[in-house]
Amino acid sequence: MFGLGWPEVVIIAVVAIVIFGPKKIPELGNALGKTLRGFKEELKTPSEDTNPEYEEK
Repeated sequence: MFGLGWPEVVIIAVVAIVIFGPKKIPELGNALGKTLRGFKEELKTPSEDTNPEYEEK
């Protein structure tokens, strides 16, 4: 996973819990998931408004 081993993942998780608190972590995960889903969907089906290559000059 991104070249990280389990010790590094555990350290990152502990630091995140200390910084944001255990109640805020699920909210941040939910927001991150929605953002990534939006990016993934946009990469699959780009709209004409967001793709400047199709603009006529």
